[in-house]
Amino acid sequence: MITTLITSKTRIKLLLKFFLNPENSAHLRGLESEFGESSNAIRMELNRFEEADMLHSVQQGNRKLFKVNDQHPLYGEINSIVRKYFGLDVIVEWIAKRLGNLKAVYLTGDISKGKDVALIDLILVGDIDQPYLLQLIEKAEKLIKRKIRYLIYSESEFKNSTESKDDYLLVWGNGEQ
Repeated sequence: MITTLITSKTRIKLLLKFFLNPENSAHLRGLESEFGESSNAIRMELNRFEEADMLHSVQQGNRKLFKVNDQHPLYGEINSIVRKYFGLDVIVEWIAKRLGNLKAVYLTGDISKGKDVALIDLILVGDIDQPYLLQLIEKAEKLIKRKIRYLIYSESEFKNSTESKDDYLLVWGNGEQ
């Protein structure tokens, strides 16, 4: 769908990278190695986004670090489109809202960094009926055409986990966490 609307593959990759998770930031050389594309094509798109005030940049030594402007009037709309592209709307509708004692759903792994991969990594926090969860995940995978891998934590396990939560992106929460 998105490739029909936007023909530049580089522009799509940048939208996915920056607009899914507002905490993502990157510099040109890092994007070049991540995307496997020429720095010139990436630079042109970054400049366009910056001129439109959709990205902000700061100089760090001899590198320019880019980050999304989450105050831009179109940020929410583009974020919504990117979430739908990855199937996060389906995950919320088919999984999060149907599990009774679920407290939060976090996205982690490559997709949380804005990489377009076929595997979605989730962390589910709460008291979860696992057989029912498996049924819901099976249905969601068919709808979004991506595999879903998950970890389940109780609330106390999640709070006491020593694992860094910096790369976790909250997809859904019931407001209690």
